[in-house]
Amino acid sequence: MTGNADIPTRIRGLRGATRPTGDDPECIRAATRELLSALLARNGITSESVVSAFFTTTPDLVSEFPARAARDLGWHDVAMLCSTEIPVPNAIGRVVRVLLHVELPMNCSPKHVYLNGAEELRPDL
Repeated sequence: MTGNADIPTRIRGLRGATRPTGDDPECIRAATRELLSALLARNGITSESVVSAFFTTTPDLVSEFPARAARDLGWHDVAMLCSTEIPVPNAIGRVVRVLLHVELPMNCSPKHVYLNGAEELRPDL
């Protein structure tokens, strides 16, 4: 969408979450790469449409920044931030969440993606 003046776009938020298999750098990177790729594919966009990414992890994931996975995918011009969520009693653990700001065509609705057991966070989807 970016760079094509013939298609009017607007900035929209895309949400997603995944659950890495463990608190290991490669587990976090692999799950995050899978999530980001699924978000782009489901919305029919490329990484050039991504303006910024805000990642959070549950307090039990401390071995890697999820933004590293985006850098591995070549997202070098995307503004990114990582943060740890507050520890909420009875919340599910081992979760990486992302909020992407992307350029979408005016007539497109955002399609959010939840993977690897994170679907329980959004049963309405």
